[in-house]
Amino acid sequence: MPAFETRVQDVKINKTHINTLVMDYLVSEGYPSAAQNFALEANVQPRVDIESIEERVVIRNAIYGGDIQTAIEKINELNPQILDRDSALHFALLRLQLIELIRNCTVTPDSDITPALTFATTHLAPRAPTSPEFLQDLEQTMALLIFPPDNLAPPLAALLDTKLRKDVAKRVNEAILQSNGERTRSKLLELVRTRAWAEQKARDAKKDIPDRIDIGLDPENNGRDPEGDSVMHGNGEAGSTTT
Repeated sequence: MPAFETRVQDVKINKTHINTLVMDYLVSEGYPSAAQNFALEANVQPRVDIESIEERVVIRNAIYGGDIQTAIEKINELNPQILDRDSALHFALLRLQLIELIRNCTVTPDSDITPALTFATTHLAPRAPTSPEFLQDLEQTMALLIFPPDNLAPPLAALLDTKLRKDVAKRVNEAILQSNGERTRSKLLELVRTRAWAEQKARDAKKDIPDRIDIGLDPENNGRDPEGDSVMHGNGEAGSTTT
């Protein structure tokens, strides 16, 4: 067996530490049902109450569904200082709300664009001069009213991509966590990033390592692909523990 794999086999992974990492991920990323189930199965408690996770989930789901007004109201109910202190995030939400209005009013050729124009004039135009980036974002967004939605340049088409909702929702989630004095990113994601960085450094230095290295979070398989279910499925709402 190559020296690298031998050293990997010699590393003993603590199950409790892995379970703690998984729980931290479920809490940070906002999976209350999975966190509750995991707490019972792995005998590890979340660092915050489930209700606070559910509040973030309600806001996230509203943004995912394009209901930005509800999301803003929920954020202000949770902590009005979040948007007061983060003008960039507030503008991003308002811009996304404008995009949703434009999306709705351009469904048919003869749709009324007045609601979008009114919203932009009332909520975004007064903020745009305070930042060159805000002004550029507003101008780009208003261009959606000029060109047909089925023939947009890539930068404009990206505004109508639902990925933008996810990007804004991620920023909101991090802002809420920060306002609560919590980490904005889970330890597990940071660990994965650090591991990827270390692997790249080793490859750049021409170290003798395998072409492919499993992440190795399964203590029973020591980094080999498990044959059973993983700790968490892709939706984060089900799965078995590492115990």
